[in-house]
Amino acid sequence: MSGRLKIIGLEETVIVPSVFEAYRRAGSPQVPARGFGDGTIARNLHEVGERRLAHMDDQGIDVAVLSLSSPGVQDLPEADAIAVARDANDELAAIVASRPDRFQAFAAIPTQSPAAAAAELERAVIESGFPGAMLYGRTGDKLADHPDNDELYATAERLGVPLHFHPQTPVEPVVDAYYSGLGDIGPILAGAGIGWYYDLGIQYLRMIFSGVFDRFPDLQVIAGHWGEVTMFYLDHIGFFAEAGGLTQPLADYWKRNFWVAGSGTNSPRYLRWTSEVIGTDRMLYSTDYPFTYGFRPGGFPYVDTSNGSARSFLEDSPFTDDQKADIGHRNWERLTSRAARPAD
Repeated sequence: MSGRLKIIGLEETVIVPSVFEAYRRAGSPQVPARGFGDGTIARNLHEVGERRLAHMDDQGIDVAVLSLSSPGVQDLPEADAIAVARDANDELAAIVASRPDRFQAFAAIPTQSPAAAAAELERAVIESGFPGAMLYGRTGDKLADHPDNDELYATAERLGVPLHFHPQTPVEPVVDAYYSGLGDIGPILAGAGIGWYYDLGIQYLRMIFSGVFDRFPDLQVIAGHWGEVTMFYLDHIGFFAEAGGLTQPLADYWKRNFWVAGSGTNSPRYLRWTSEVIGTDRMLYSTDYPFTYGFRPGGFPYVDTSNGSARSFLEDSPFTDDQKADIGHRNWERLTSRAARPAD
């Protein structure tokens, strides 16, 4: 293609000090995904300086939209979550300010409190210029379609900012029923193997069938992992959509309210499928750094985004130069162009 393709990655994960300390105080499982330990993933989650920039260059990523590692602040007690989300967003804003040419960030949201969640989103957008927020599916036993989230969704719609959802591990009864008794592979299947994606995909369907997007027709949601499984079954589920009382075909909600990225699963097959279902004008890009960086479990071919493979995956895709530019950066810029701007 002519000229260098600009690429903005939307699922580029960090751990900031306020969140790390909050989970330490809460007795959270001390796993690398929450920044604990001295392994490569934990170290890279804390890194927001030259090493991260070097890794972005190695991947071929021009701008990283940073977000907290799952589950953000959503597993903390309500009182802690409200304060920690504010501190985390201030820390994220400082990181962005240090290199505004290379970093943006999704705001952390204390969804435990409907009023505080909406207020923090407004503060993050209006005061600090955040282009959107990252959510993590359910909060406690409240799923994404719970009416408590309506105030947050109304605020996001009014501010014109998207909400990017990231999955988290299913509730314990689901884990016990479907993933127990399998040894070491059980927890993997319950999480990043497959369980995450079914858990969040079902919540997307609940949002549609419970009327979230009818109440908030301009609400925009970013779905990672190629749509969290659900999009691959839209044709089939659509056969039963009439029973759900939808005001339009099921697929139309995806084409109006959803944007889809691959989260580092660099599968040409998934890429083509997504473009067929929703079109390249609603596709975004992400690498799921640092969880995909230099990671080759069993030689699986769709994981490692180092050595320029994040860039080459898009550059070598079967799209026109304009379509590649849309996926690489223009769709994100178009999506966020309607966001409310910081007050002077």
